[in-house]
Amino acid sequence: MYGLGVIVNSITIVGASLAALLLKNLILKFDKNNRVEKVSDTIMSGLSLCIIYMGISGALECQHVLVCIVSMVVGALIGELIDIDKGLNGLGDKIEKRLNKGKEDTSSEKVSISQGFVSASLLFCVGAMAVVGALNSGLFGNNDTLFAKSALDGVSSFLFSLTMGIGVLLSAVAVLLYEGLIASGAFLLKGVLSTAVITEMNAVGSLLILALGVNMLLKSNIKVANLLPAMFVPIIFGILGVI
Repeated sequence: MYGLGVIVNSITIVGASLAALLLKNLILKFDKNNRVEKVSDTIMSGLSLCIIYMGISGALECQHVLVCIVSMVVGALIGELIDIDKGLNGLGDKIEKRLNKGKEDTSSEKVSISQGFVSASLLFCVGAMAVVGALNSGLFGNNDTLFAKSALDGVSSFLFSLTMGIGVLLSAVAVLLYEGLIASGAFLLKGVLSTAVITEMNAVGSLLILALGVNMLLKSNIKVANLLPAMFVPIIFGILGVI
């Protein structure tokens, strides 16, 4: 069924996040030594290292380094002009205000919702499986890749929700829109989406995953969202016949 994998992926993220939030609230009731926060920090450090590894592994698959470099430069220029990072964070802030309307505002909670939404959305969207899976679903009705991705995202969203809160659950909407748009428009790009183009798209996406991991581990401020357009620049090289 065309697009089924996209729906399953989004539902899995919601279900796993809800399970994590319920479990976290249950544990907090009996946690008198504030051990949950310490464990959460350690888990987040471990996940950050795994994300960095994933990014490096995928980036090493690059076959045309110059294409990758140009894609990053052009993508950064487009992203900065549009300022995707500001838009995503602004959306996270609006969601935070609605969820905490009438409640006492705490900076830690605000960061958790906004940061969780942006970080999880980027992680679940920029990976190779997201692009290839959505393309296969839209072009051939083959959802196997997205089903496998759903299992991985389920585990990731469960662990992320333990440390970053409800913002991770909300990233399911971004995943649904992102993968849905790729799947829906896949037929328009069928002629230029060669193996070489997809390989370069995945390599650029892996660099973005690496940047996300660095942000999480080192608390740096690389605007990963503003680099998102770089993933689709290799398509232009494909149209021009460069790769």
